[in-house]
Amino acid sequence: MSSFLSNSSSQSKLQLATVALASAAVTAGAIYGYQQSRHGERLNRLKKSIPNPAGDAEPELQRVTRQGPVPKLDKEDEHNQALAHRAQNGDFDDELILEQLARNRVFLGDEGLAKLRNSFVVIVGCGGVGSHAATTLARSGVSKLRLIDFDQVTLSSLNRHAVATLADVGIPKVQCLQRRLIAITPWVRFDLRLQKFDGSVAPELLGAWEKDGQMPDFVIDAIDNIDSKVELLKYCYDNNLPVISSMGAGTKSDPTRIMVGDIGTSTDDGLSRATRRRLKLLGVTSGIPVVYSTEKMGEGKAALLPLPEEEFKKGDVGDLAALPDFRVRILPVLGTMPAVFGYTVANHVILKISGYPLDYIPQKSRDKMYDGILAFVQASEEKIIRAVTGGPRELCIGLKVPIQPCEVSFLVEDIYKARSAVTGIPTKLVLIRWQKPTRDILIRIGEGADEQKSSDLKLSELVCMTKEEATRHQKEVLLGEKTIEELYDAEIIERVAKRQEEIKLYEKYR
Repeated sequence: MSSFLSNSSSQSKLQLATVALASAAVTAGAIYGYQQSRHGERLNRLKKSIPNPAGDAEPELQRVTRQGPVPKLDKEDEHNQALAHRAQNGDFDDELILEQLARNRVFLGDEGLAKLRNSFVVIVGCGGVGSHAATTLARSGVSKLRLIDFDQVTLSSLNRHAVATLADVGIPKVQCLQRRLIAITPWVRFDLRLQKFDGSVAPELLGAWEKDGQMPDFVIDAIDNIDSKVELLKYCYDNNLPVISSMGAGTKSDPTRIMVGDIGTSTDDGLSRATRRRLKLLGVTSGIPVVYSTEKMGEGKAALLPLPEEEFKKGDVGDLAALPDFRVRILPVLGTMPAVFGYTVANHVILKISGYPLDYIPQKSRDKMYDGILAFVQASEEKIIRAVTGGPRELCIGLKVPIQPCEVSFLVEDIYKARSAVTGIPTKLVLIRWQKPTRDILIRIGEGADEQKSSDLKLSELVCMTKEEATRHQKEVLLGEKTIEELYDAEIIERVAKRQEEIKLYEKYR
């Protein structure tokens, strides 16, 4: 009897458990169905609330500054503009925005995504690199984008532009981006500037957002003109504006060689090298993150196409450029590479703004080495001045040399590739005059305690050697009677002459 009762009790418990599980499943299904129903209702309300293109709504793309056509809106444009108008006026369910940004939200966390959604980013250059960066930032949650570019979409743009279509050919690149991105992220606000960037307009273009006075959280340099690039980076550096610069994607083909690092560490990249040299002469040696490629040029690889000889015969080839000082030769670009550069730039900005952990590739610090080289130059100049003038040791007390550590870096790293011009040895390097001076190199200003003494020394007069080579050079050439031709062979002399000519091209930017 007890066994029967025990079995009955067990069966009752099993039945109750089964009923409970079934009930829970039904309840969960009902809740899920209700949530999906509410979600569907919100979507339907949003879609129904968008004005019909044939209705009274008259949205239009932002009229860009100075010039540029405003394309006639087709039905899709009108639909997208109406949705953007509602979204930017707060009539857009925030839950839908968060669902669209759900993967970023999980990755960055609520606080990180909130920072991103409240951010303001300026993108200078909206071609291949800039368009992919802008698209990624908009999709990732950045709420304010200022787009700056003077150029229009062309047929040749379509192999690398992020969103341009045949219908966009002929319209400003900044407007093309706004036109396409509001269909993806209608809540993003755009400030379009159809302008060429230069130093004279930097305060305006890199200034605060007009409506709320918010300063840029980040600036993206996607310019391919060296003068504009240097002016942008120098302005950001001087005004403590966070900036990241994209170097050359042209002629590159290996995405595994793309790096993020400090401007002082970038190598094997023509645009990076030229930018770094110019910035060093302006006193900027580090502190600017850049995206660059370590890919080396080689046989069979793409290169900048030369201008046909007949174009040179027509006169100044600079007159062929769309704007003064812009390149006139065709730059080979594999369509995938600007996208990789653009995504890398945007990735850096997203992580920085959101506070996600990010570390640079460690930069090899050479500041002490540059200071030591500068001290060697000063000591050498003192000896030369005393030898030339026959004056006492006191003559050179307080002597200054017109060279900065950043210029030492420029000469040693960028011109001489951190190697001796004589033997190619890369250790114990110094700088020293190449030729014995034939003029008075002591400059004296003022008198007595207020007298300033300096050496008349140009960057192009210095050569890189090992300390041992420089000691011999100083003894036999600068303080002795030997000539350059007696001490060095023709190959070394020609090598130094080429480096000196290269330096002279950059001296005008000091």
